[in-house]
Amino acid sequence: MKKIIVAAALSVLALGTAQAADEAAGKAKYASCAGCHGQNGKSASPAFPSLAGKDAAYLEAALKDYKSGKKSNPMMSPQAKGLSDADMANLAAFLSAQK
Repeated sequence: MKKIIVAAALSVLALGTAQAADEAAGKAKYASCAGCHGQNGKSASPAFPSLAGKDAAYLEAALKDYKSGKKSNPMMSPQAKGLSDADMANLAAFLSAQK
C-alpha cells in the first residue's frame, strides 16, 4: 500500500513539473506562418484556413501529423519538419488563445 501511495505522489509531482506551452514563443515562431494563415491566425484567403481560436490539442496534433508524414501538404509538410515538439506546443498555445 505504501508503494502505491509513493508512486501516486511521484506521478503528481511529475505532472506538476511538466513545462507549459509558451504563447509568447509561439507568437514569435508564428511570424513565418502569417503569410498564409494571416495575422494572429485569421486568414484573409479561402485557400488557407484560419487557425485562431482552434483547440490547442487539435493544432498540435495536426502539426505532428504533417511532420511525421501522416498528413501531407506541399506547403505544410516542409514547414512542420523544421519544428520541434516545443515549437508545435507553443504555436498551438498561441493560436488557440487568439479570438
